[in-house]
Amino acid sequence: MLLRLSLGEGPAPSYAALAGELRMTASEVHAAIDRATQAQLARKDSSGKATVIREALRLFVQHGARYAFPVVRGEVTRGMPTSHAAPPLNALMAPSNDLPPVWPHKSGAVRGPAFYPLYPTVPEAAGSNPALYELLSLFDAVRGGSMRERALAIAQLDERLGH
Repeated sequence: MLLRLSLGEGPAPSYAALAGELRMTASEVHAAIDRATQAQLARKDSSGKATVIREALRLFVQHGARYAFPVVRGEVTRGMPTSHAAPPLNALMAPSNDLPPVWPHKSGAVRGPAFYPLYPTVPEAAGSNPALYELLSLFDAVRGGSMRERALAIAQLDERLGH
């Protein structure tokens, strides 16, 4: 939710619009924004629209993501590349003979070990928004990558979150 809001594409979307874009229910969006506000990662304006506190989000991703959202891995499956195998890190790293980590997805074209996403609808949401796909893949590199992958991902996230 916060990664999508951090894209800053125009005025803050309504909860219903966010729900449609992220393939969630409006009540899930509302609850997520309430949790983010309580955690001081976002604030609401007088109309109830959420704004991301970018520095807080950046620090949370850098220092808390891997602890709050530990990676769950699985068997080799079809899916959508993530972490170091997806943009933008795949362009910054030397090719590997290892199978790429993937979010399991029925229409995925790449085979690799399952790297379960933060939320079941992440592949659909990322598939329709390339900028969101990059942020989610970078987030995955922070929470489940090697030390080098985490460092590269944090540097990329710093650029995107305006640090």
